[in-house]
Order: sequence, then C-alpha cells, then structure tokens
Amino acid sequence: MLKRSHLPAPLLLLAIALAPSAFAASPGVDPRIEQLLTELGKVQEIGAVAISPDGKQLAWVIEREGKPSIEVAAADGSHARRISAAAKPGLCAESGIAWAPDSQHLAFISNCSVDLTSTKAMQNTIFVADTAGHGDMAGNGSPAQVVKLAGYARALQWTADGKSLGFLYVPGATRRASAVVAAKPAAGEIGVTGVEVQRVASVDVASGTLHELTPAGMYAYEFDWSPDGTRIAYTAAQPPGDNNWWIAKLYVQPAQPDATATLLVDPTNRSSGSLHSLQIALPRWSPDGSRIAFIGGLMSDQGATGGDIYAVPASGGTLANLTPDIHVTPSWLSWTGPQSMLVSQVSNGQSQLADYAVSATHAQQQNVHFTVPASFDDGSASMAVSLSGDHQHIAFVQSSYASAAEVHASALGHAAPAAVTSFNAALKPAWGKAESVEWNNEGFHVQGWLLYPAHYDPKKTYPMVVVVHGGPSSAVIPRWPGVGYGAAPLSALDYFVFEPNPRGSFGQGEKYVQANRKDFGYGDLRDILAGVDAVEKKVPVDDKRLGLTGWSYGGFMSMFAPTQTQRFRAVVAGAGISNWQSYYGQNLIDQWMPPFFGASVYDDPSVYAKSSAINFIKQVKTPMLIVVGDRDAECPAPQSFEMWHALRAQGATTSLVVYPNEGHHFVDPAHQRDVLQRALGWFAKYLPATE
Repeated sequence: MLKRSHLPAPLLLLAIALAPSAFAASPGVDPRIEQLLTELGKVQEIGAVAISPDGKQLAWVIEREGKPSIEVAAADGSHARRISAAAKPGLCAESGIAWAPDSQHLAFISNCSVDLTSTKAMQNTIFVADTAGHGDMAGNGSPAQVVKLAGYARALQWTADGKSLGFLYVPGATRRASAVVAAKPAAGEIGVTGVEVQRVASVDVASGTLHELTPAGMYAYEFDWSPDGTRIAYTAAQPPGDNNWWIAKLYVQPAQPDATATLLVDPTNRSSGSLHSLQIALPRWSPDGSRIAFIGGLMSDQGATGGDIYAVPASGGTLANLTPDIHVTPSWLSWTGPQSMLVSQVSNGQSQLADYAVSATHAQQQNVHFTVPASFDDGSASMAVSLSGDHQHIAFVQSSYASAAEVHASALGHAAPAAVTSFNAALKPAWGKAESVEWNNEGFHVQGWLLYPAHYDPKKTYPMVVVVHGGPSSAVIPRWPGVGYGAAPLSALDYFVFEPNPRGSFGQGEKYVQANRKDFGYGDLRDILAGVDAVEKKVPVDDKRLGLTGWSYGGFMSMFAPTQTQRFRAVVAGAGISNWQSYYGQNLIDQWMPPFFGASVYDDPSVYAKSSAINFIKQVKTPMLIVVGDRDAECPAPQSFEMWHALRAQGATTSLVVYPNEGHHFVDPAHQRDVLQRALGWFAKYLPATE
C-alpha cells in the first residue's frame, strides 16, 4: 500500500494516449505554487540506465518529446546518440533496455508498431539494435524487430550465450501489471472475467520464436536465468496477480514450455522458519548455479524491497537466513563470485553499497563502498545498480534534495560515482537544506529528515508539517521531487518539513521493520511525536502550528493520528484508510494484511478495530483535506468517503476531492498538479507560514 518506493514507477508503454482531463482545477491558486510547479516540471526524467558488459558504453532512458526515449553513450557520458525504431523522433515510447553479452547489441521495448486505433489491449514490440550503428544482429541497418507482442512486456534479460531474451509477459494486457495503477472497472464475474496473468516468456532472437515458459495458471512476478541459460528461477502465485504477490513462492524449472516446476521456498509454510508469512523478492542464481539468493522480509509492496538475505540450494534443500540481526536493510543484491555479493542497502535513512562475503550459512558485510544521502537505482529494481560483466564498473541514476537526477557511472571503488550527464545540472532547489535528525524512543534508535524553510531566518519561528511515508515497509531517502505531492514544495513555501522513519521503516534492520506488526498507529506515532520533540529542541518550530500529511500508509496515519492527539492543527490525507475492518473487504490486495495484523479480519477483528480511525472519530477536531483516485485498488475511494462522511457528521472541517480514472499513483499531469495545489492551499489556510 505504498505510494512511492525508492524505486521510480516503470515507464508506461501505452498503446493509446490518455484523453485530456476534464477535472476542474482548484480555484485561487497561490502564484508561488504555480511558479514552483513550473520549476518542478523542468526536470528531465531519467527512467533507467544500463552499462554494457565490457564497461565501455552506457544506455539510458530519458523523456524526449513527451515520451521515454533511448540514448547510448560512452561510459563517461560523452558522444550520446539516440537509438530508436521510430521513423522520426517522438513517434514512439521506448524503454526496457538490456545489453547483449557481446556489448554491441541493445534490446529494448517499443510501441512503434502498435495499432493506435485499438482500445482493448496493449501492444509491445521487442527490438535489437547494433549500437555501432549497423542495426540488427546481422548488421542490416535500423533496429530489427524481434517479436511483436499482443500484450505487456517488461524486464528483458539475455541468456549468457546471447541467443535468447527472457521477459515478463502479460498476453492481452489492458493495463500495466501493478497494483498501484488504476484498477480495471469492476464488471462481469469478479475474479473470473478478464483476469490477466503475467508469465515468464522467452524469445529466440534469431527466429523470433516466442515461448511462454511458466504455467498459464501461475502469475510470475520476478525471474532470473541460470548461468547456463537452461533453467529459470522465479517467484509466482495463483492469480490475481495484484493481490497475491504477498504469498508468492520461489520455483525453479527448465527454461522450456510445459516444464515441471520445483517448489524451493514456500513462505506460507511454517517450515520456512524466520521467513514464515513474509515476502520474497529478487531471486538470483549464484555464478556456479548451485544456489539461489533472494531478499526476504516484511514488505508492504512489490518494488519496495527490503529484508534479510536468504539462500537455498537450487536443487532444493535447507533455507538459510544469511543475515539475521543485522542493523541495515538490504534491498538489492548481485552475486559477484561463488562466495561474494554486492548489496545495496538502506542504512539510517541513507543509501549504501557494500560487499558481502558469503558462506553456506552466513553473509557478512566486508566493505562499504559508499554511503550517500541520496536515492539511486538503475530503473530495474529498488536500489539496483547496473554492473559490467567483470563487476568492476557500475552505473545508476541518482538524485537528492540538493541535486536532480543524473546518470552516475565509474569504476567500483571507495567513493560514490560522479555524474556523467548534466541533463538537470542547471536546476537549483527551491526548498531549504536537508538535515538528518536522530533520536531514541522506547528502546529504538530512530532517524528522519528535516527540510528547512527555503528562506530560513533563525530569529523567526515557523510552522512545521510532518510527512509520513507510505508502506509502512519503506523509508524516506532524499530524492529530487517531481510535480506530484511531496515534502519539498512545503519547504519551498517556508515550512519546516519533518519526514520521520519510525518503527516499521527500512534502515535499522528487520526487527525494526517488524516492530509495528499488530500495532499500526501507536508505537510508530509515539516515535513520530518523539521526533517532533527532538526537532523542536533543535530549530525554532512553533508547536501551535504543526501539520500532518502522507499518502497510503501515510494517509492512514494522517487520518488516525488526529484521533489520538490534538497536536496537529491541519491535515491532508492522501489515499488513506479510515476503517481497517471495512477496508479488508473493499481493497483488491487483502493478502498483504495478515502478515502485518497477524490474522485475517474474520479471525481477529479486534486487532483491525483498534487501529481504525473511524472508531475514534469523535475525538477529531483537526481540519482535514482528503484526496483519492476513484480507481485506487490499494486504498479504495470508499475509505476516504467513510472518513469524510464521519467528519461531516461530527461537524468537523473537511473536504474530499476524488480524481477520476486514477489509481494509487496519479498519472494525469493535471491531477498531479491539482492535488499539490489543493494541499498547499489547505496548509496555507489552516497553518499559515507567517505568524
């Protein structure tokens, strides 16, 4: 139920353009807000980067003419040129980059050959280009079409021999495969009509022959080729895919259609030990093909990966937690040898890259390459980095509160790679400086980020807005903001902004992540309030002008906290949850809930009731703006209606705005701007920045 992980949402390869929104904008917009939105809109979005196996070339995905486009450059970022199957620039949306083992050919996904008159199914085409300018694998000019797909494809991955491409494929897809996109309108027999299933597929590059490898009745989420290309490891569950990622299991099978799969790990079974009832992500084969490692932990969303590192023999056998009791949160891994890994991890609110030595039963951190107060990834997975074949060169996209996104690349060493592009170098923050704040509460070490007012004067006192992140299994790590709702615009309008990482967050180890199980809104709220106290001892915050906001889990906290404390004077709740009991039957992702609540709502309704704002509604006095998308599958709009209705019945000040055709992540630029305008206007009214 996370609004946004540190992994950016994948670029959409839409077959048709969205119709312009008819949604009426909020009236009376502060001209400073419009200016800020204009500045935020100047960012050139970099969706992905990949370094060639020989470490000599980079490919990246960047928005051009309003669409994701592909460029190839030298490893230092020089001599960039465009690679496209389009007849002219801007005609197609292209992304999904993957280098061939020969470092000369680049595979990508395009919608160049789609039928733009079709309104039913997405259509993607896989192309291969010769980056030396010779076109296809045979050197025949422009990029060569490998296979045209009537559906949605992503996550291209070559076999080591360069003969086949594997990918995740949804035949006949009408939407991107993700719980955060707008849900399909409910029609027909629910759970039967129109079910879309994602499978692992492969295509022979020379012939274009397509094979759907995993069973038609299983929904596959992630996969990895074995080193010799004869087998695949993948996570999968029964459909529907949006719901069942939280109970996915790990399988291995020959890389052939109709092959028999072997179940390696079943977290729903108590025999899985410390992994029982938790989630699994990023299965990765060891170089010798003998083991499969993955991240296992309490995760609230696919894509927001964090936990411990586990490993299991590829032929089946004893599952081992390799990193029990560590105090960081691994989020991504890559084997660099039979007994070594490179691991990206969250450490105390910062991003870190480290080497681990791996034995049969343990993975021990050996060396930290760098720690940065910034977010990075290569576009493929949370905190992923792109590695050369010898693991000596890396590339990723990095941004922070101080610097907008750029491609960073270098030899792997003891310093963070420098930027090799300057797409956004001219952009300067409109908000104040960011500072890490740390405090202790109830035996926990807690960390958060504090943004100062843009025009900070230490002689003045300021209001402060607390922003609670989604998840709850996630973390606030500094990143440059987009046009959508977030913390930086509040700082730009001269608020202090406090972004805590309370218990339940990544960055302090798995025990910390699991510390708010069966306790939503209580221990984490106490951590947050203790953090507010710590901030007020540090900077001139007016305790009588505190605001609260958040999206998804942060939206829940924005609804729930005013039932427990009168400390906040204005609230904006985005895609929140007001009643966990009714929510259980309304949302399309109920499988995420038992791991956090300990049971289903039907088996233990009391644990859901105690964290439901609706049960304490008479204690709410705080003015509350509520915003939500009408097709949100993760935090359905009825939850916002229920809170709004209850507040009105109590005579509390409230407003509800519902955005049409939006899911958990808003995609319409007009809606992204409008929700930010309304929220900033709400705080300006009830939490003025001037005394």
